[in-house]
Amino acid sequence: MDFNSQIQSKNQPIVLPELKANNYQLFIKREDEIHPLVSGNKFRKLKYNLKAAKQNKNKTLLTFGGAFSNHILATAVAGKLQNFKTIGVIRGDELGQDLSKTLATNSTLRAAYEHGMKFEFISREKYRDKMSSDFLKKLELKYGDFYTLPEGGTNALAVKGCEEILTSDDNEFDYICSCVGTGGTIAGIINSIDTPQKVIGFPALKGDFLIKEIQQYCRGQKNWQLVFDYHFGGYGKYSDELIYFINRFKEDTTIPLDPIYTGKMMFGVLDMIKKNSFPKGSKILIIHSGGIQGIEGFNHRLKRKNSDVKIL
Repeated sequence: MDFNSQIQSKNQPIVLPELKANNYQLFIKREDEIHPLVSGNKFRKLKYNLKAAKQNKNKTLLTFGGAFSNHILATAVAGKLQNFKTIGVIRGDELGQDLSKTLATNSTLRAAYEHGMKFEFISREKYRDKMSSDFLKKLELKYGDFYTLPEGGTNALAVKGCEEILTSDDNEFDYICSCVGTGGTIAGIINSIDTPQKVIGFPALKGDFLIKEIQQYCRGQKNWQLVFDYHFGGYGKYSDELIYFINRFKEDTTIPLDPIYTGKMMFGVLDMIKKNSFPKGSKILIIHSGGIQGIEGFNHRLKRKNSDVKIL
């Protein structure tokens, strides 16, 4: 995998009956096809950070995340591909009490471990102070010098990478839709769009604090908004309706969606279309940010809850 290349993803048309009434044209940019495990926005966010780590002569990457973090796995895989050692500071010290059991039941951490990542499991209380100078110093004493990647991967270099998601061919779209986690992806998109276009973000978690997070990486643009109606209760929350929607969408289009980010976004876009929230004849591009690897872990979570639903 060449992290120095200018990868361009295809725009796949979405054909659904509900789009015909008002002549909507809907496409999805298949960033999820960049790589099975370093896909979508994770590739974009890591690209220039890996370059900076090499320029700094760092040999180790250290980052943070939860037990099912796409970012944790992407960092482990990208690190191995680029000859870095990797360390994951994982929220939840109970996960480290029996590592073999954790790896047996958690496909995300297992894959990261198989790609050479070492884990530092810490309590949720300590995790809140993970970026404190005292904590980082202790990690440095234990592991030596490292290049720090923030939780979720968002920083100025990550935003620079996400500015390469769109190409000049995408200027034909009226709306660009993106799911929102830490805000880096949508900030990169906002920075790169053609002026008449509008960016709509669909946060996967509650709270309007994301507005400020995004603004710090943007250049004062006003042609964007966040729609907070489709988080399904917050980060990692879901409903049976969402699971059924994801499965039905895949049957209708062959396109897989994850329940944390892209599933909620797509649900929101199509619901807004049903409500005529877009002008008639709008041409809409949806960014598929990847995250498909997390479906296995999510299904394991559903199984533990004895749920009757499953993502196909």
